[in-house]
Amino acid sequence: MATANGFATAMAGTTVESFLCRTQRPSQLGVGGASHRRPRFPKPNGRPAAVSPRCEVTSNVGLQDSKASSISALEQLKTSALDRYTKERSSILVIGLSVHTAPVEMREKLAIPEAEWPRAIEELCSLNHIEEAAVLSTCNRMEIYVVALSWHRGIAEVMEWMSKTSGIPVSELRQHLFLLRDNDATQHLFQVSSGLDSLVLGEGQILAQVRQVVKVGQGVVGFGRNISGLFKHAITAGKRVRTETNISAGAVSVSSAAVELALMKLPNSDPNSARMLVIGAGKMGKLVIKHLASKGCTQVVVVNRSEGRVSAIRDEIKEIEIIYKPFTDMTSSAAEADVVFTSTASETPLFSKEEVEKLPPASSGVAGVRMFVDISVPRNVSACVSELDSARVYNVDDLREVVEANKEDRYRKAMEAQAIITDELKQFEAWRDSLETVPTIKKLRAYAEKIRTAELEKCMSKMGEELTKKEVRAIDDLSRGIVNKLLHGPMQHLRCDGTDSRTLSETLENMHALERMFSLETDLSILEQKIRSKVEQSQK
Repeated sequence: MATANGFATAMAGTTVESFLCRTQRPSQLGVGGASHRRPRFPKPNGRPAAVSPRCEVTSNVGLQDSKASSISALEQLKTSALDRYTKERSSILVIGLSVHTAPVEMREKLAIPEAEWPRAIEELCSLNHIEEAAVLSTCNRMEIYVVALSWHRGIAEVMEWMSKTSGIPVSELRQHLFLLRDNDATQHLFQVSSGLDSLVLGEGQILAQVRQVVKVGQGVVGFGRNISGLFKHAITAGKRVRTETNISAGAVSVSSAAVELALMKLPNSDPNSARMLVIGAGKMGKLVIKHLASKGCTQVVVVNRSEGRVSAIRDEIKEIEIIYKPFTDMTSSAAEADVVFTSTASETPLFSKEEVEKLPPASSGVAGVRMFVDISVPRNVSACVSELDSARVYNVDDLREVVEANKEDRYRKAMEAQAIITDELKQFEAWRDSLETVPTIKKLRAYAEKIRTAELEKCMSKMGEELTKKEVRAIDDLSRGIVNKLLHGPMQHLRCDGTDSRTLSETLENMHALERMFSLETDLSILEQKIRSKVEQSQK
């Protein structure tokens, strides 16, 4: 089991194997004959996405269909381990891989396009022990965040889902996945949002990507209160780190690191000694152009499907001449370029070995060798291109050479940011703790209101119809005031939001005492509701 980045707090001495052996036999976890391919989520029009042609040899053997009876599993949950489930609240888990734990060849097989995040959330939440879910999939990471009714069973279910959607056997996934639970999972996401877990420390694009998870998740069944709150607190942590520290000062992005790498590999490091081509005018492509301009590059050709975006970039970045070419001219533009940056969302390679081999040699300024800098995941340039003598291919994993510089200064900045993250962690845990008592607070208020209303009606019937509206309102206000004052003490002892020294265990003791005194529903009913909801989902 791979570990997360050094800034993340890993679960000491814990492996995926130790989790899984408690819940399922190895034979239940294997995906026999699974071919190594990208997730095949259906397209919006209902057709499955095409499998990306790569250099790897793939197997045509289909996935074994292992449909377990979800209803019987839930019934077993209700009867066999009820006591433990009522004592443990649901766990927050993150299971995933990143640039720190897996090569790009593995990450691109598991990458999930943004348009498919809602579908992935719904599929994850249809699993027996998963209540809520979110997907964070970027060029540097693919992470699944879930709230699990049972954390060890939830881990097994999510890993099996990842295996089925990617076609990668669980045994192979384990070598690259990292796993964090509860406080460690929360801290990891806060570090990700703050740029501490990025290949380029402090890069700002990841915060926008975390925001996008919340935006996409709005209204999606399964993107529930806990997961939504987790990501919103992570955004707050990321914003605080960037405003209260200088972690972003001098920080580079993946795009700028790509430009730095390209210049390092040029014979004389002069951007004007080579003909520059950028394919894709999205956020990454725009940043490539911006950093080329900052390095003194005077001209760049940009290939994009539409000219509108290129024109907008041209209006914003006036220090460099930007020449637009349509996508149909991509091959001819590459033939006239020495350095090709690719940053598109294409799920299939734009350049194959055969296509690049047919291109004329690059200029003498780069010794006739064309350079491809591919910062896309899935990759836009087939790995086989690197086998040609006339081309060199670099991908996001090769950017380490650039970001290793000034490592000591990067760690110092990270430690400053960690203090803010620790503070935000406390606030999130206090918020989550406060959710434990919300059902009891609501039930207690409803119980008190039921008594107040009944007694008020008795009083009104005895007093007859001679009362004016003003007098009726005064009596009603009086009854409400009495109830509120009586409830004030109990409500204060149910608070667990970090504003006082009361621990969660003390608050839960108070909660259980009130439930017994007023014959309120117990935690068991909440569990029953969760199980009933899961059963209903499985029957749809």
